[in-house]
This record gives sequence, C-alpha cells and structure tokens, in this order.
Amino acid sequence: MISNNNIKLISGWLKCNRLLLGDLQGLSLRRRVRLYLVGGTLRDIILGREKENPDIDFALKKGAINFGRQLSRIIRGGFVVLDKENGCSRVVKKKGNKTYTLDFTDFRGRDLEEDLRLRDFTINTLALDLGAKEGKGQLIDICGGLEDIKSKLIRMVQSRAFSDDPLRILRAFSLAAIFGFKIDKRTQRAIELKKKKIRGVSPERIRDEVFKILATPCSWEYIRDLNKYKILELIFPEIRPMQKLRQGPYHHLDVWGHSLETLKNLELVFRFFKRNTQICSYLDSDISSGRKRKELLKLAALLHDIGKPKTMRLEKGKLKFYGHESVGSRMIRDIGQRLKLSNEEIRILRQITFCHLRPGYLADLSPVTPRAKFRFFRDTGSDAVSILLISLADQRATKGALTTPQSRRKHERLIHNFIKFYFLEQKAGKPSRIINGDDLIKNFKLSPSPLVGKVLKELEELQAIGKIKSKKEGLSRASKILGQGAYKNK
Repeated sequence: MISNNNIKLISGWLKCNRLLLGDLQGLSLRRRVRLYLVGGTLRDIILGREKENPDIDFALKKGAINFGRQLSRIIRGGFVVLDKENGCSRVVKKKGNKTYTLDFTDFRGRDLEEDLRLRDFTINTLALDLGAKEGKGQLIDICGGLEDIKSKLIRMVQSRAFSDDPLRILRAFSLAAIFGFKIDKRTQRAIELKKKKIRGVSPERIRDEVFKILATPCSWEYIRDLNKYKILELIFPEIRPMQKLRQGPYHHLDVWGHSLETLKNLELVFRFFKRNTQICSYLDSDISSGRKRKELLKLAALLHDIGKPKTMRLEKGKLKFYGHESVGSRMIRDIGQRLKLSNEEIRILRQITFCHLRPGYLADLSPVTPRAKFRFFRDTGSDAVSILLISLADQRATKGALTTPQSRRKHERLIHNFIKFYFLEQKAGKPSRIINGDDLIKNFKLSPSPLVGKVLKELEELQAIGKIKSKKEGLSRASKILGQGAYKNK
C-alpha cells in the first residue's frame, strides 16, 4: 500500500528538482523513452534523507548510453560511459553549490519487473515512472520495499543475490549501519553460506563498503557483527590471531576485544567533542577520495594493536608485547596497500599505530618536561590530535586490575591539555627561527650538508623550550654543538 505521505514526499522532491528533471523528462518524451527513477533515491526520499551531492539512478529498456550522452549535451554536463557491455552511463552536472550525479542503466532483465527483481535488497527496488505528468508518476513496489523501509529491515530480493554480486554481503551491513536497520534472518543465513565469495571481490569495492560503515556514528556494532559472522577476518586476516589472545593485568579483555572496545570508546570520544568546532573540523577533513580523517581514525582504533600477536613473549610469568607498535606499523602498510588506500592514508595509519603509546608514557612523567612535549608535537606533526584521541579511547578501553583511577585522571588531563595546546599553536603559527642555515654556514664556514640540518634541529628545540632567545645565544650554543665529538667531521 502506497501511503499519501509517501506520495507527498516524492512529489515534493520532484518539484524541488524540477529544473534538472525538466530537461530529462523533455528528452524522454521527445525520444519516446519510458524512463524510471529507481533505487536508492526513492528510498532516501521516503526516509527523509538528503544528500549534499545527490546521486540519482535511472533505468530504461535500452539505449542508456546514448540517452546519457544526449542529456549531457542539453544540460552541458560531464559524461562518461561506465559499462559499455551492460549499457550504463553517467552524467555529472553542477547546479549552485550541489553536484548531481545521474546514472542511466539499461534493464538487466527483459522488462522493468525482472530488472527490479535482480537488484540486491528490497529497499532498493522501488521505481517511479517518469513518463507521466510531473508529480503524477506511478510509484512501483513489486518486492515489498515500502513495507521493509517501514519495518527497518534489510532483506535480499532473491536467494541468488549474493552469488550475483558477493559485495552485497558487505553492503547488507553498510546499509544496516547507515539507516540503523536490521538484517532479516533469511538474509543472515544466506550471508553465512556465501561469505567466502567476498574473497573474489576487488579491494577497492571492499574498501568503500568498509568506510561506509566506519562513517556511521555507531560503526563498532556493525564491525562486531561482521566479526561475529567471520566476515571481517576475510578482509583483515591479521585479526584472527588477536582473538582470544590474553593480555597482562592492565587489561580486562583479549587483544581483539580490547581493539573493538577502543573503537567503541573512540566513537564516544567523538560524541563528547561534537561541540568543539576545532576538533570537528579536524576530524571532518578529507584525506583521500572523500574519505575523512574521522573514518581513518576508526580504522586505526581497530588495528592499533595488530602487532601484538607477533610480539607476544612470556617473561618471568608475565606477558610482554615489546615493539608491537613498530611491528604493527609495518603490518598496517601491507593492509593499506591491499585495500588500495592512498599513500597519505597509509602514512597516517602507520604514524598513529607507531606513536599510540607515547601519550601514555608522557602521562607517567611527573611533570612532563618542555623538551618531551616539544618532541611529541615535532614528531607527530598534523597527526598529533589523531594520536591523542586514539590514546584516550585506548586508555578508556583498558580496565584491568592494575589500571588505577589516578593514572586514568593523569592520562585524560594530559590529553585535554595537549589538544588545547595543539590548536593554540596552530592559531599562533610557527615562530621564525632565531638561527637559519645561512647563519651557520657563514659563521662557522660550513658547507651545505646534513650536519647543518642536524644543528638547526637541535637549535629549534632549544628555542622552543626557551633555552635560547637571541641570535647571539643561538650562535653560542651552535658553537658548543659543533664542538661536540658527535658532530665532528659529519
């Protein structure tokens, strides 16, 4: 049953987009093409979801590539053939501050009904006939999509759905995460039977679905479910040895349980800072291809202890994981390359993994020295806040017998102070050097070499902690540094 409310929602959306759809409907009428608005757009309209940059899917019996090409000429949009064999094209048009992506696809079956029945989930099988007068088109629901939207249910259309495209196994979870829906039991059973087929899916497609899950506010629940069905270990086989690997008395969970708990706590940390505009802007920054730093941090939370299984040692009856951050950083490089992450994403993940213990070590100092503080921010650079947030979530996920309230308070105090310091320094800007390379070369008759860089690095540290405040003091200290045996003839 199609409710009046659904009809109003769809009519309202059509009116809001009449300028764009007017050219499209005009072309379909001139060419006598029966055009249908299909899939996710209708689902989102009914759910009241509006995308910043809409992607809209259309289906027609045949000729989708030529139709898209002609429309692109009329509206002066970009055009690309997505799939010549199966008849699929894309038109991209910018209007105001929005970018519209319009995809046109030939029916995958003999007619519209067969095409809809070949789709993944019932909530994506709605169609609207655009051949009729604007706002009066017929809404088509042959698979019970409206009822499943109302029931908040992810249900496969046919039992062959996951054989046709195994990526749909992951998509079931990403859609559930995005909408807060449940996967129905029959679909769950089919996922369990077909899950190993995910190994044949391209890494890029897997990566994109994983990041869709990580982009949701409670992603830990769906990551937990992926692990429950043993799907996550097909994507990240490195997590298998983390499961049931016990830890020392500071921890109350095994390595994998702790990692999942860290992700959960990181999402709670994000919620705590949601009114902090500086942190929110930092987390929402794009790193690569629309993937945000916030999502990357969630992946880092899940993988930050991935080096522990390879470094586990038993010394005098105590479990030790010396160097797990270094081993983990190398493993992250391989995982990132496998998932086709960008070089910058891999660099950030490796940096977080390698440095995630440092805030905890600093919190144990009493007090933190200016030199130690300077070196932390020097070494971590733009990733400092990422490391601090991961450290905070990591510490909150650690509730073993030896974790005391006092150590927890010290750790949290350091994190908050360091985050505040980072943004104050960003606002103030980096101070200019008292001594530069030319000064060293001129005053000490040096040649340009790595030695000059080493001395400048040490002088920069001394300037930052207030040990040198003038050029005269800087040159005096440079003279002492150059006189040290460690720097002679280098």
